[in-house]
Amino acid sequence: MIIGVPREIKNNENRVAVTPAGTVEFVKNGHEVYVQATAGLGSGFEDSAYTNAGAKILPTIEEVYAIAEMIIKVKEPIEEEYELIKDDQLLFTYFHFASHEPLTNAMIKNRSVCLAYETVEKADRSLPLLVPMSEVAGRMSVQQGAKYLEKPMGGLGVLLGGVPGVKPAEVIVLGGGIVGTQAAKMAAGLGARVTIMDISLPRLRQLDDFMPANVRTQYSNEYNIREVVKTADLVIGGVLIPGAKAPRLITRDMLKTMKPGAVIADVAIDQGGCFETSKPTTHADPIYNIDGVIHYCVANMPGAVPYTSTLALTNATLPFALQLANKGWKQACKDSAELAKGLNIINGDVVYKGVSEAFNLPYAPVENFLN
Repeated sequence: MIIGVPREIKNNENRVAVTPAGTVEFVKNGHEVYVQATAGLGSGFEDSAYTNAGAKILPTIEEVYAIAEMIIKVKEPIEEEYELIKDDQLLFTYFHFASHEPLTNAMIKNRSVCLAYETVEKADRSLPLLVPMSEVAGRMSVQQGAKYLEKPMGGLGVLLGGVPGVKPAEVIVLGGGIVGTQAAKMAAGLGARVTIMDISLPRLRQLDDFMPANVRTQYSNEYNIREVVKTADLVIGGVLIPGAKAPRLITRDMLKTMKPGAVIADVAIDQGGCFETSKPTTHADPIYNIDGVIHYCVANMPGAVPYTSTLALTNATLPFALQLANKGWKQACKDSAELAKGLNIINGDVVYKGVSEAFNLPYAPVENFLN
């Protein structure tokens, strides 16, 4: 198979979808790899590392899309890429369709095959290609929250861990999944008082068993959220419904009850955000203020630490990408129920229910395309 690796062009996105080590594996399996010039530079990989691994370097993104049968990316295509994508071309990347109608319509129109990292799902309901970036984003949300709590950044002027004689900050974490767990660990490690909230009592029991003493658990419902945000210094939003829009857990009227200078970090922004006032921001312009509350809603948070993020992501994606390259997408998805769940759009048809429901689009069962 001919594999194309374009340079990411989303704002301040420095990750790359295939490393030189991954290139070696593709070449060993008889595939051709074409990498856009400087695609790996932001993650610390020179073009020469790719050529030494057996890839060919192409100067432009247009050439990469034109030659490739499978495009492997990190983030969803942006508008200037839409017209480059070909009928029946396989795209393997994060899409987050349910929060982005123009992207959905564009991929339907170009009749590509869209296999989304975020909906590849194991039998135990875990999301193996979302986990590594959720781990990074969960940890980063606390770093960013701590920074924007500083007074020169517009925050309350609160140190997360406090000092002897001065109480630590109050951190609320919405969601007890990968993002929430990693955020709670980081905040607790810095000495904050952390409350992690979830609607699953079994999950709250698990968290109680292994979290440190400065982390409390609380059942998540509207009443409890309304109460805890009043005293919160930092709120982390980490809820997820795979392939669908995130639920809005903090409303505008709740925001008005929060402390001026408090910070909310919405890690769920890729899926539409879990705060009513959330809108995507970039690393170049990461925050905005509503009702005195600082909103950090960067849609590609792990892109700020590309070396760590690229290695973590490609460790997870490469085995799946090799299956797709070795067998073709159709056979690979027949053989792997995990990969089949990653299919969102096939040649103009929406085959993932969360996407069809988000925009009231016709739904076609994925099985129709795998026979």
